[in-house]
Amino acid sequence: MEIKSQKLNFFDLCYVIVRQIPFGRVTTYGAIAKYIGSVKSARTVGYAMIASHGKDIPSHRVVNRNGLLTGKHHFEGVNLMQQLLENEGIIVINNQIQNFHHVFWDPNKEL
Repeated sequence: MEIKSQKLNFFDLCYVIVRQIPFGRVTTYGAIAKYIGSVKSARTVGYAMIASHGKDIPSHRVVNRNGLLTGKHHFEGVNLMQQLLENEGIIVINNQIQNFHHVFWDPNKEL
């Protein structure tokens, strides 16, 4: 499926990509922005993830470029983002994904 050619708004395009992240893997705001062709729009990807709550979007799988859970404050409960990741087998210590390079999924190489 060629996602880039679809006629979707920016947020919906982000959601299509995030739904492709495999269970037990994560990607970054910047990797999604780069895939969309808008390299400097990582922050806007973050806004899309905030707006995705209540939809069937695994936004907990999107973290910052260093593997930090920077979006965790936008989830219900104090540790929900971490709990969702840990339920997928991802190890998180002090809001930092361990073995980040091992669990990182790059849409630019996978889609």
